[in-house]
Amino acid sequence: MRDPTKDTHDRPAPDETAPDDATIEEAAQGETGPIISALTSMLACNDLPDPAPSDPMPLLLAWYEDARKSERYEDFNAMTLATATPGGLPSARIVLCKAIEPETPALVFYTSYTSRKGEELESNPHAAAVFHWPHARRQARIEGRVRRTTPEESDAYFKTRPLLSRIGAAASRQSAAIGSRQDLIAEAVRTARRTLTGQELKRPDNWGGYRIVPDRVELWSARTGRLHDRVLWTRSGEGNWTARRLSA
Repeated sequence: MRDPTKDTHDRPAPDETAPDDATIEEAAQGETGPIISALTSMLACNDLPDPAPSDPMPLLLAWYEDARKSERYEDFNAMTLATATPGGLPSARIVLCKAIEPETPALVFYTSYTSRKGEELESNPHAAAVFHWPHARRQARIEGRVRRTTPEESDAYFKTRPLLSRIGAAASRQSAAIGSRQDLIAEAVRTARRTLTGQELKRPDNWGGYRIVPDRVELWSARTGRLHDRVLWTRSGEGNWTARRLSA
């Protein structure tokens, strides 16, 4: 016959320190309180207004100007420009956006028409561009058709460039294979000597501007917990914008 006293000894002793249900609930509230506060506080941020403006271009320009005034960047206007062949093979590089035109609407940049991006834009006149401004935790994405600026516009901008940059544009056949680095510098030296002795340095025919005329603009504002704020605008053939807020 089993000794009933042993049953008592074999049972684990009750944990007198175990918290009761009320204590557990209070602890859970203490842990989640800061999280709930952090989440709800995101609604107070108006980096991307709610409701979204009907036209994204003035807000894009405001973000662009904010980056310029911040003095945090050597090239505040740097943007990744993606192009593709007619077959859809993509390529990307950094270029400098020289103007944002809300009324057109358009983004303007300059390059060599015979470079890889120039050749791709000539055969497939569509592009995507991305700005990233970490100081404000912002990103802007633009997609649209591309067309050349007028020769007069390209001439006017070319004259504003530093002399060394004009010499480089005239001397370099961008993206073309060269025999050596020395060959390229030698051509730049010859161009500089002609210029410094009085010969006018005109804009090369293969160099000029492009306009990206957007049909999609997405503005992105980073938020805690990766619950980023995003608004996408799409533009109809008649030029009307439609805004949609996107999930993070």
